[in-house]
Amino acid sequence: MSAMDTAVWQNATVAAAAAAGAGSGGLAGLLPEVQTVELLVAASIFVAIHSLRQRRTQGLPTWPLVGMLPSLLLGIRSDMYEWITGVLKARGGTFTFRGPWFTNLQCVVTADPRNLEHLLKTRFGSFPKGPYFRDTVGDLLGDGIFGADDEVWRRQRKAASLEFHSAEFRALTASSLVELVHRRLLPVLADAEATTGAVDLQDVLLRLTFDNVCMIAFGVDPGCLRPGLPEIPFARAFEDATEATTIRFITPTAVWRAMRALGVGHERVLQRCLAGVDEFAYDVIRRRKEELAAEAAATAEAAGRSRSDLLTVFTKMRDEDGRPYTDKFLRDICVNFILAGRDTSSVALAWFFWLLGRNPGVEAKIVEEIEGMVAARKEAGREVEEEELVFRPEEVKRMEYLHAALSEALRLYPSVPVDHKEVVEDEVFPDGTVLKKGTKVIYAMYSMGRMESIWGDDCREYKPERWLRDGRFMSESAYKFTAFNGGPRLCLGKDFAYYQMKFAAASILHRYRVHVVEGHPVAPKLALTMYMKHGLKVTLTKRDKTKL
Repeated sequence: MSAMDTAVWQNATVAAAAAAGAGSGGLAGLLPEVQTVELLVAASIFVAIHSLRQRRTQGLPTWPLVGMLPSLLLGIRSDMYEWITGVLKARGGTFTFRGPWFTNLQCVVTADPRNLEHLLKTRFGSFPKGPYFRDTVGDLLGDGIFGADDEVWRRQRKAASLEFHSAEFRALTASSLVELVHRRLLPVLADAEATTGAVDLQDVLLRLTFDNVCMIAFGVDPGCLRPGLPEIPFARAFEDATEATTIRFITPTAVWRAMRALGVGHERVLQRCLAGVDEFAYDVIRRRKEELAAEAAATAEAAGRSRSDLLTVFTKMRDEDGRPYTDKFLRDICVNFILAGRDTSSVALAWFFWLLGRNPGVEAKIVEEIEGMVAARKEAGREVEEEELVFRPEEVKRMEYLHAALSEALRLYPSVPVDHKEVVEDEVFPDGTVLKKGTKVIYAMYSMGRMESIWGDDCREYKPERWLRDGRFMSESAYKFTAFNGGPRLCLGKDFAYYQMKFAAASILHRYRVHVVEGHPVAPKLALTMYMKHGLKVTLTKRDKTKL
C-alpha cells in the first residue's frame, strides 16, 4: 500500500470516527451501527481510489474480484475496437487484461510488430491457437484449419496449399467469379439502379462471396445472389452460428457451458444454427461420395472431367493410417474454408466502398486506372462492348492503384480485427512483456492500423499512396500489415482474395457511382469478422463515360 493510499485510509477512518462521536443522547444506542456503515463507506472510497489509481500502472482500473471487467463491459457498449486502441496507445502497444479471478478472461493484448513477428514466425511453435480457442469455436469449426494445431493443422495446410496452387483450382475460381459477377452481381445492381432504391451493398457482397466460396469448398452453388435476394437457410444458419460463437469469447467459459447444457440464450441459438449448417454439409458430402463412386466406375475420359473443389480433393485423400477422412472431418474442413472465404473479401469490399464515398479523389484515380485498361483495348483494335466488358486476369493484375486502395482499406478495417494465440511455455516478448505458460495472447490488427508509431501521424487517413513507389504497389511486412496473418499461417487465399476484390470492385466502378445513403449509420459489429453493424445502404447511378 502506498503512503498516499495509507493516508486516504486513515483520513477516511478518522472522519468516520469523528462523525460517529458527534452523536449524543438517544443516538448512543445506534453508535455501533453508524460506525459500521461509515467504516464501510470509508472502505469503499479507499477501494475505489486505489483501483482507479492502478490505471496509471496497468492501463485500466482493477477492481477487487471483478478485475478490469467493468471497463470491458463499457467498451463493448460503445466501440470495442476503438476502446482497445486507446488502451494500447496509452500502454505503448501492449497491456495485460485482468478479468474476474474466477474466469479465464486473463490475457496479454498487443499491437507491437516486434511481438507479432516473435509469435507468428520466430517462435511459431510456442504460440499455437491453444485449447481455449479450440474449445470456444469447436462446435462450429471442429478440427478444421482455423482452430487446429500441430499435425492436424499441417496436414490440412499442405493439402490445401497444393490445391490452391493447381491450374485446375485457379481455373475454377476464375470462371466461377466471372459467372457470379456478370450473371448475378451486375444484374442485381442494375435492378437497384433502375428502381432508384437503396440496397444493402454489404449483404449483396456477402451473397457474392458466399456463393463463390461454396463453389470452391463444396462444389455446389447455394444461389444466394439472385434477383430478389432470397433467404437461403444454410447461409442464414452459418451467419447466426458465427455470431453466437463470438459471444463465447466475452462470456466466462463456465457460464456458456452451463447455458449450452441448459439450452438457453445464445447457446440455444447456436445449437439450432449448427443443426442447419450440419444438415447442409452432410447432405453435400453424401452426394459427393455417391458421385465419386459412380465416377470411379466410369471411363477414364469421364474421370478426367472430375471436380476441383476442396471437398472432392479431401474426399479422395487418406489420413496417416491410410483410411478415408470421416464425414465429420470433411465437414469441418469445408466449414472452415467457407468462414475464411465468405466474410473476409466481402467485408473488406464494404469498408472499401464506404471509404471511397468519403474520399472522392481516390475513387477518381481508381476509375482513371480502370478506364486506362479499356482504352488500351481499343487502341489494340479490339471490340469493347461496355455492358459485356469482362476484365482479363492480366488487366486485373496491372491495377496497381486499386490494389493499393484495397490494401489501405484493409489496413484501417482488417476483416479479422483481432486474433488469438496461447503460449505453451514461458516466453518474453521483444518489448519485455513476460508471458507465463498458458497465457492467452490477443493481437489487435485493427489497433495496429491506428498506431502513429507504425504508420506515422497520418495513420487514420485513407491514403492509398502510402503503398505506392513510382506508381507500383509495394507490400509491407506481414507483421506490420497483418490483414492476412503472417509466418507459417499466412493466408493461403491471399492472392485469390485480392483478385476477387479487384475484379468485383473494377466491374462495379466501371459501370456505377456508389453513393452511401445520407445519414446511414456505419459502425463495426462485434463478431469474428468486421461486419458493419447496420449494413451499408447505398444507391447507384450509371457512370457517364463522356465525363471521364
